[in-house]
Amino acid sequence: MLNKARDPMQQAASGSSAAGVSRLEVVTFKLGDEEYGIDIQKVQELRGYDAVTRIANAPEYIKGVVNLRGIIVPIIDMRIKFKLGEPTYDQFTVVIVLNIGGRVVGMVVDSVSDVITLTGEQIKPAPEMGSVLDADYLIGLGTLDERMLILVDIDRLMSSEEMGLVEAAAVA
Repeated sequence: MLNKARDPMQQAASGSSAAGVSRLEVVTFKLGDEEYGIDIQKVQELRGYDAVTRIANAPEYIKGVVNLRGIIVPIIDMRIKFKLGEPTYDQFTVVIVLNIGGRVVGMVVDSVSDVITLTGEQIKPAPEMGSVLDADYLIGLGTLDERMLILVDIDRLMSSEEMGLVEAAAVA
């Protein structure tokens, strides 16, 4: 029986390198005191935080939309989304523009740290995080020397039911 192709991040998280995937390259960013990582292949570009056009009746974490070279891009504030306190916008605030399943979405984070490559051995299973961040949206924890990265499955997070509101806001 043929094995179904798995997402490279799932292979890395399980330590499996059956398809030759033994490394995971992530963009790391900060939200409050925590450091997160997402698959670099989902990142289209990094931008400074600019003013957005608010959308009436949108959830609080959807800051609004911006026109990015003719494409209307919804902007989500991850600090609000993850209930990590009131966001502050300064010279370090970054919008990570993601391309997920052909949809372009902007994600506001406190700052972007760097790009790192993790091996399968450096990725540990995701613990249960309670109500702060549903473990369904986590790939696991990345360990790099003294650093601990919360690895977010950005595909799952951005395609969840509530994030469908993002798409609705973009066309409103």
